[in-house]
Amino acid sequence: MLYPMAAMVLLIFIVGCVTLKVRINSVKSKQISLKYFQLMQGDNLPDMVVKTNRHLANLFEIPVLFYVVCTLYVSLHIDSIFGLVVAWLFVLFRYLHSYIHLGSNNVRHRALAFWGSFLCVLVLWINLLIIAS
Repeated sequence: MLYPMAAMVLLIFIVGCVTLKVRINSVKSKQISLKYFQLMQGDNLPDMVVKTNRHLANLFEIPVLFYVVCTLYVSLHIDSIFGLVVAWLFVLFRYLHSYIHLGSNNVRHRALAFWGSFLCVLVLWINLLIIAS
């Protein structure tokens, strides 16, 4: 479970770097004022700034449930091949979600990737409850 969690942390750093690059480029091209970032308030933001900001925030929502359940697997010394496969599937869906959201942003494809990851984290929790009881 440690490696899937590390892969998710890597994704957060990758998206964080993309977000920073988009912000810097938006300020350099005068699409947005540097002052905006003092309080993160303002109007008429470039779509890519909104998209990357929202996506980075999203990586601290549902994935938190993933980190908790994986930590429980580790701390309770639960070795589950099924759980490990589902954890990697979660990571795969989250990387796919990021690729879609920050790329083409096809809502249907993005939603499928999101719900795939959502179901994976649900399955991880159910599996943990079954094994631990």
